[in-house]
Amino acid sequence: MKKFMVPFVLLLSLFLVLPVAAAAPDLPEDHLFYEEITYLMEKGVVTGYPDGTVRPDVAVSRAEAAVMIARLKGLDGTKRATPFRDVPAGHYASGFVAAAAEAGYIKGYGDGTFRPNAPIIRGDMALIVERVFNLAFTFNSSFTDVPENAYYTGAISKILAANITIGYPDNTFRPRQEVTRGQYSAFLARALEPRFKNDAVIEDSYQKDKTKAYTYRMSDGTTAVHRFVDVPDRGGLSYGFMWTVEVDGDSYEYLELENHQLFAFGYPYSEYDVALVYPVRLGKTFNTGLGDETILHTITGVNKTVETEYKTFTNATEVTVQSGLKYYMAEGFSTIKSINAQGIVESELISVE
Repeated sequence: MKKFMVPFVLLLSLFLVLPVAAAAPDLPEDHLFYEEITYLMEKGVVTGYPDGTVRPDVAVSRAEAAVMIARLKGLDGTKRATPFRDVPAGHYASGFVAAAAEAGYIKGYGDGTFRPNAPIIRGDMALIVERVFNLAFTFNSSFTDVPENAYYTGAISKILAANITIGYPDNTFRPRQEVTRGQYSAFLARALEPRFKNDAVIEDSYQKDKTKAYTYRMSDGTTAVHRFVDVPDRGGLSYGFMWTVEVDGDSYEYLELENHQLFAFGYPYSEYDVALVYPVRLGKTFNTGLGDETILHTITGVNKTVETEYKTFTNATEVTVQSGLKYYMAEGFSTIKSINAQGIVESELISVE
């Protein structure tokens, strides 16, 4: 009988959904990924083991990763044959692996295997998240340990642009590092829910809170409302979560892009404009634009007091453009005010809700 116990326990661990109200004994509320894991438990994506644990700090296997994304996408997990010779129809995760492979979310190796018990590494996790959520936009990560031609480089640049990762403080991504169940849950939760994206930022980030609406008064008297929403695909192009601006009956979208070197505003299927370079230092200069059309920017003030209709900021950074335009940025608020060379206020933050 003993030889049948391990597969049976594994089967239960993947199909038994723990009641969220009964907190897992190994998932304290102060765990780094407590909210992300419980969020996915409520959705039936993350499940517990027969002993009541969720093992958030244990490496997630390739089979478990396939099960989670298949559940997330509502795919049929009925056991069946798979395209991989090491995942037979009788394997506990065969249906989920087959469904995820059919959807193009997971791939195997050149030898025809899937290696279901091998742990997922961060580079492969980036690829899975990119495929599952159809991420379209990229941002230069400049991670020191991500080669330009690695198979996962493009995917990493996309999850960075989508505010799903920020990497480590030493400017590495560690693509070969194994992923825990908690970390995998965090990546999926950030892809699904804006409030979790707020955690994928650098320390002292200038990005806005993605759960709030920011209203600016423009120089012509109109107001522009910025909200972070899931933009529907259109014209055969994928969009996803980004900032949308509604002003005077019109609207447009943009991205806030940030890594450990800079903060920029990106535009769908176009270029991005650098707004600030890190670390922020008085007198620091940087250019935007390409070729002969570069525009010089200089950080001309730090920790400045700037009055806006919303509130008075005492930690604003002032950037002066060679045209004479000055704009002010504050941590957690992005741009709060801009004044042109003639001294006219072009935009000013008036409310955050």
